[in-house]
Amino acid sequence: MTFRLTHLRLVLLAVATVTAIASAPAQRSGVQPPQLLPASVFGPDLFRFYCASCHGIDGRGGGPVVPALKHRIPDLTMMASREDGVFPKARVTAIVVGDKAPAIPAHGSREMPVWGPIFRALDSDSARNKARIENLVAYVESLQVRGAAKW
Repeated sequence: MTFRLTHLRLVLLAVATVTAIASAPAQRSGVQPPQLLPASVFGPDLFRFYCASCHGIDGRGGGPVVPALKHRIPDLTMMASREDGVFPKARVTAIVVGDKAPAIPAHGSREMPVWGPIFRALDSDSARNKARIENLVAYVESLQVRGAAKW
């Protein structure tokens, strides 16, 4: 429990630091700061912005940063098939939000960011953050291989 609380504090501190740096006046260098939170809460936009670098645009685990990671990235399109055709919505939501430590080796060391605290640190609108998470999870559900899920 102490480890998780310490980890959460470190994540929030990192986000706050990045936010402070990014919000500094861009006119000093003439360069615009990077966007940390897209205006859209549309699931595909969020997936491309936050997830595709590891999970790939198609969700199959072939993103450009995969070679730098220690663990294999799971194919998100096969989640329902690994659960007897039922998409594990509650488990995926818990992993994204950070409500529980996942029993997934690639997430065991928290190589995957926990987006719930990051969204809350970047945007205080809890309804919009809830929509972001719901839309992101719904999009991952939409990526499921059709023959593998019970529709």
